[in-house]
Amino acid sequence: CGRTDSGVHASGYVCNFETSSAVPCDRLPYALNTFLPEDIVCVNAECVPDDFSASYSAKAKTYRYTIDNSTFSDVFMQRFAWHYKYDLDVDKMHRAAQAFLGEHDFSAFCASGGSVVDHVRTIYEISVKRDGDIIVFTVCGNGFLYNMVRIMVGTLICVNEGKIKKGTIKDIIEQKDRTKAGITVVPDGLYLNKVFY
Repeated sequence: CGRTDSGVHASGYVCNFETSSAVPCDRLPYALNTFLPEDIVCVNAECVPDDFSASYSAKAKTYRYTIDNSTFSDVFMQRFAWHYKYDLDVDKMHRAAQAFLGEHDFSAFCASGGSVVDHVRTIYEISVKRDGDIIVFTVCGNGFLYNMVRIMVGTLICVNEGKIKKGTIKDIIEQKDRTKAGITVVPDGLYLNKVFY
């Protein structure tokens, strides 16, 4: 259903393939998991129409970015969250994030090297929430550009640090200038959470 950078995770990845196998669809996860590496697990399989595409039939995707905001990093989360020990004002970041909602040209939030020409995307939902030392940034949209979510999170970190004023995210979107947006945060905390069809 899409490409991911090295270090990025998926808790709801979808793929499709044609097969002449006699294995019933409900038994395919058991058969596939026999051959898959231990860090990939098939949890479900279903038959789809011939014209279905895991990538092109997708209507929306939800991504989650996890930040370990503890003073000392949790060793069990080191590959699965970004450790950021400095104070984060979640309410401030959540309010600033609302500027991403709606349909925009997200050229300022796309890393160079992507092959996509059209940078217009629609963001349906966005939130920043805290649960103890864990901060979760969640965003749902009709599609995402190369490194877009990681740059959005990095921009909110810059808002938190005062390097970008929270009211200027709209201006950054309108200027379409990557140099005006924030850093690209590390891939470890990013998860493709769900794909909607």
